[in-house]
Amino acid sequence: MLLGRRLPEAFPKEVLDHYRKPRNYGEMKDADVTVRESNRLCGDYVEIYLKFNGNRISAISFKGQGCMISQASASMLTELVKGKEAEEVLKLTKYDVLRMLGLELGPVRTKCATLPLVALKKGIESYLSRR
Repeated sequence: MLLGRRLPEAFPKEVLDHYRKPRNYGEMKDADVTVRESNRLCGDYVEIYLKFNGNRISAISFKGQGCMISQASASMLTELVKGKEAEEVLKLTKYDVLRMLGLELGPVRTKCATLPLVALKKGIESYLSRR
């Protein structure tokens, strides 16, 4: 590993699988909240679509473009939070995301990995502030 980076073949199989076959990918037309975040350092972006039942995330999807880490993270995160209470999701940290990915990353790649979490939290906060 060089400077916190792993070669693609060294990525965990689950990360590669989520990048190649993302879960919950696509625009949600009837979303309660849509939020877009981008990483200016590398050009990655992610849009998160959320539907709520009370304070519970009843449906979630995403669209995006970028590196394997940002897109796999978005896919894995949507699977993790679907059906969870908003307050529980707001407690997630960058360390939870890194643990979920099973990767040791430097600062720039950590920003890629946590981009979906930043968007997700902003979306939840937006929804809760309107209630």
